[in-house]
Amino acid sequence: MADEGIKLEWSAPLDRLSKDFYKNLLDNLYDGVYFVDRERQITYWNRAAERLTGYAADEVVGRHCLDDLLMHTDGEGCNLCISGCPLLESMERDAPVEKEIFLRHRSGHRLAMVVRANPIRDPQGRVVGAVEVFSDNSAGLAIKQRAEALQEMAYIDPVTTLGNRRFSEMTIRTRLAGFERYNWPFGILLIDVDLFKEINDRYGHQAGDAALQMIGRTLVQSIRPFDFTCRWGGDEFVCIFENITLDTLHMLSERSRVLVAQSHMPIGDTKISLTVSLGGTLAKSGDTFESLVARADQNLYRAKRVRRNYAFIE
Repeated sequence: MADEGIKLEWSAPLDRLSKDFYKNLLDNLYDGVYFVDRERQITYWNRAAERLTGYAADEVVGRHCLDDLLMHTDGEGCNLCISGCPLLESMERDAPVEKEIFLRHRSGHRLAMVVRANPIRDPQGRVVGAVEVFSDNSAGLAIKQRAEALQEMAYIDPVTTLGNRRFSEMTIRTRLAGFERYNWPFGILLIDVDLFKEINDRYGHQAGDAALQMIGRTLVQSIRPFDFTCRWGGDEFVCIFENITLDTLHMLSERSRVLVAQSHMPIGDTKISLTVSLGGTLAKSGDTFESLVARADQNLYRAKRVRRNYAFIE
């Protein structure tokens, strides 16, 4: 027997009080909610959806979810709006669908979300659309709490609100001590923004700061919640990973590279796309702080010699 899903009957007339009651109920949910019809045209967008995505309802209602708007992707950067759409899958299977995805915020950066799609049926039991409920992944709260703690300890970068150079150096040294004493594996990833000087020269330093903020947010969302993304200095970031293998480091570096490349930064009516180059390495026996960072920096240099928007992990 098919799952009953969410039963919302649109053909039966509702009095004004009922309509206002249900709209008010949905608008006061913490999670984002939106409805689509069979053609995936968006027919409703609640206030939490506005808050989480930055898009107002009047910018979204009437458009199709496969338009170049939120551009849902999986962790590998595959566009789910083209293949793997939770809403379409829910309607076709006539069953609930849950996925972990990344959506693109109105300001351009990527956000990790958990989405739950359910079919909507009319009184005759026919699927006439679907509803999607989406919420910030659990990492979001941890990231916010971490940022507040860093602010109190003066370990935060004022531009990106990420951990600063002081915090990242302290964290790397702590991880290195754990590796030497207990053999706990860890690694680092140095990330350089490609052609960053051109952004500053063409659009000004305020745009440069916005670019760093957008990339920083996307990097945070692309790694695991217990890892760290910090601003290393200038146009460079560092990600610090614990309990990691070389294969996982390579996978996370590729995810970060792809998600940044699929993000954008709005400047007026223009959307600027940016890319990053990455160099990563795992801690090795006998490493010092200086030797570990130097090896990651050398791998970053190797990546940039190949081409922009490239990762070299060794």
